[in-house]
Amino acid sequence: VNLLFLFGILASLGAVLTLPGIAGIVLTMGTAVDANIIIYERAKEELRSGKTLNEAVIASYSWKGAMRSIVDANVTHILTGAVLFIFGSGPIKGFATTLLIGIVTSLFTSIFIARIFIDRNIAGKNNLTFVTNFSKNFFTNFHYNFLGIKKWSYAFSAIVTVVSIISIATNGFDQGVDFVGGRTFQVRFDKSMKPEEIKEELTAIFGSAEVKIFGQDNQLKITTKYKIQETGIAADEEVNKLLYASLKKHYSPDVTYDKFVNAYEGKKLGIVLASKVGPTVAEDIKTNAYWAVLGAMLIVGLYLVISFRKWQYSLGAIAAVAHDVIFVLGIYSLCYKFMPFGMEIDQHFIAAILTVIGYSMNDTVIVFDRVREFLDGKTKGNFSEIVNNSINSTMSRTINTSLTMIVVLLIMFVFGGESIRGFIFAMLIGIIVGTYSSLFIATPVLVDSISIADKKLIEERHNENK
Repeated sequence: VNLLFLFGILASLGAVLTLPGIAGIVLTMGTAVDANIIIYERAKEELRSGKTLNEAVIASYSWKGAMRSIVDANVTHILTGAVLFIFGSGPIKGFATTLLIGIVTSLFTSIFIARIFIDRNIAGKNNLTFVTNFSKNFFTNFHYNFLGIKKWSYAFSAIVTVVSIISIATNGFDQGVDFVGGRTFQVRFDKSMKPEEIKEELTAIFGSAEVKIFGQDNQLKITTKYKIQETGIAADEEVNKLLYASLKKHYSPDVTYDKFVNAYEGKKLGIVLASKVGPTVAEDIKTNAYWAVLGAMLIVGLYLVISFRKWQYSLGAIAAVAHDVIFVLGIYSLCYKFMPFGMEIDQHFIAAILTVIGYSMNDTVIVFDRVREFLDGKTKGNFSEIVNNSINSTMSRTINTSLTMIVVLLIMFVFGGESIRGFIFAMLIGIIVGTYSSLFIATPVLVDSISIADKKLIEERHNENK
């Protein structure tokens, strides 16, 4: 039903379905399960507390149950998608469109459609346990002192951050044409090609060139910045002729220049796809991308201040997000030279980074919501103990959601095609790191940033509520 609604809305808008858009749809399938997991985990807790099945379901769908967490988590997603839509262009806007529509359809189907089936089962006197024999005791008695190892997690994250920043400053990135300008050609041959040999041949002509296998081994993606500062048809024709002169020895004599540059008309040999981004356009795209990332972090941070009434919650979430972004950027800076797939920093990558921001915020907000709930008097202990208990009590949801997302992204990474592999890799790393940071960065920062006076005041109110 979720996918039916999503495709129906996209069709009614006349939306063009791009690869990032398809990625947004598959990502919607992955995130759609999150609201269900939150509701079902709460139902399991209510059943363990002795409530009947009907009472547990009603409680899990209430504002004090799962709804508050779901709203907070999805508002952060919506804000991120909105910033992406406003500041993005082209493929980013397509990704943002499917993401925003997907959030709405996912919430509707999770809250209403799933509830129809649950209520139908209850009316039919079926005993819903929300567990299997395997998952019956999954993290039910999990008691790990996450805050007790915060010095180690701080040290590890500090090392990763420093190494990432040094790599970014010295090694830089494999910036795509979107960010620096250039011409990109997708060239098809009648036999398998070795990118290293083609790169050496083209570098001798153009001065610099990037050559990578694109999909099958008889198809290459060639990028060059040669004469990108020059405009006009003459410069484009010169690049095309130089490219043909360099590559024609790899074709049979009947592949003429005209056939080579017009291969896309018959899907034959030669240039299948060509694109050009000028330096001025590239600079505008890069500026918009920076604002998109910063805008998403600031807007979501402001929302958390309003929702949780204390800026320390926002600080913890933003610290975790900043850690995740730097980590992913560091991986791309360190690895792009030897990875077997493209790791370009382009508009698709920015879409992935913003998805990571949304997920990391989402994961952190779930823990923070449980902290707020426990501070209302549902558990014993001082502030640090309450935070630690909150992390432990949400572990089942965190692991279930993260594993679901990782499985979805792994499927996309393996079967999604060369053109989105680097994009998916960024999200895959980001989800893993985002799960880590919500457990080991966001909550310790929250605890350490709240003053002793505030902790005492919070604990006094907590004891009064209890």
